[in-house]
Amino acid sequence: MSPAPKSLRARAEATKLKVQEILDISCSGHDEEVIRLIEQAIIDALLEERERCASVAFDQVCAQDRDRAHKVSEEIKRVRTALAANLGSLR
Repeated sequence: MSPAPKSLRARAEATKLKVQEILDISCSGHDEEVIRLIEQAIIDALLEERERCASVAFDQVCAQDRDRAHKVSEEIKRVRTALAANLGSLR
């Protein structure tokens, strides 16, 4: 069986601990700030990569499918906005 997927929060916490271990430091008192920063970096990277992939895919479709691709892109943007709002409300 494959392991259960990690949440974004769990990934951010694990990354914070690894960075602290590597740098041999403590973020005592700043744990939440560091975790939020890591979470935001992950979100930004995922969104930018999604945009890049969508752009590449859009450039590769034939002219008759461009309209459909544009509609899908607009739906992705709406979902992205909702995702960002939901993630923001979890903090």
